[in-house]
Amino acid sequence: MNINIIAVGKLKEKYLKEAVSEYSKRLSKYCRLDIIEVSDEKAPENMSQAEEVAVKEREGQAILKHVKSDTYVIALAIEGKMLSSEALADFINDLGIKGRSNIAFIIGGSLGLSDEVLKRADFKLSFSPMTFPHQLMRVILLEQIYRGYRINMGER
Repeated sequence: MNINIIAVGKLKEKYLKEAVSEYSKRLSKYCRLDIIEVSDEKAPENMSQAEEVAVKEREGQAILKHVKSDTYVIALAIEGKMLSSEALADFINDLGIKGRSNIAFIIGGSLGLSDEVLKRADFKLSFSPMTFPHQLMRVILLEQIYRGYRINMGER
């Protein structure tokens, strides 16, 4: 299975980079993983609603450039469906069984995802009704994908 993580922004903190590197290494025995970073747009401090939408649209266009037509897109969104670790493991496994071998998980920037990206998503996944920093979300997502593969392999 090919899994892409398409994320807005670059990781800056060393501890987050190390965690992503560790989970990427662990996942290499289960799938092909690519992490694609797109630039986050500069956003003024006190933005209008229109400016906020424009920033999300520019980030969304950059994200969608990396999504192929045969890719199953999972957008991380607060309003998405919450799954247990076991349910996420089943979900990923079922995609593979159905021949959906290209999956992209999309993590938006600090303002979230554009409507265009959310419309392109085949599934919206929520980890919590709480908001997490998008850089930390990358680590949490990778850990859950790794956990899912271990669950599916009976390696709990």
